[in-house]
Amino acid sequence: MRIRMTDGRTLVGLFLCTDRDCNVILGSAQEFLKSSDSFSQGEPRVLGLAMIPGHHVVSIEVESDMYLV
Repeated sequence: MRIRMTDGRTLVGLFLCTDRDCNVILGSAQEFLKSSDSFSQGEPRVLGLAMIPGHHVVSIEVESDMYLV
């Protein structure tokens, strides 16, 4: 999943769970900083397990199905 946050960062990782407050847990997460040209620029920062508070979520998208076997 790709989650865009209110501060301009984007996290990409495997969706693990959510709760009633819309907090999201991502596994194997990578952080991409806000870029002026495109999403793919810059090296990602590896976070691993990440919790994103629901009030910071701007959008959630399915990134790809490359993890499905």
